[in-house]
Amino acid sequence: MKHLRILEDAGLVVTQRVGREKRHFLNPVPITAIAARWVGKFSQPYAEALVALKADLERPSGTEPPPVKESS
Repeated sequence: MKHLRILEDAGLVVTQRVGREKRHFLNPVPITAIAARWVGKFSQPYAEALVALKADLERPSGTEPPPVKESS
């Protein structure tokens, strides 16, 4: 099948022959690397926002929050 051959050539799928059958398995290493690279761009701002929210919620009431850093 053409689409499986493309995935195999890209290293995303590993094949194994068992008799007449050809079994296809996902290769998690490149898929994990691609996902980490793509998701990493979007996760950093959310992680920073969650850390800031946690700090705000844990700050005793009546105290001033620390100054906000301006991003450049």
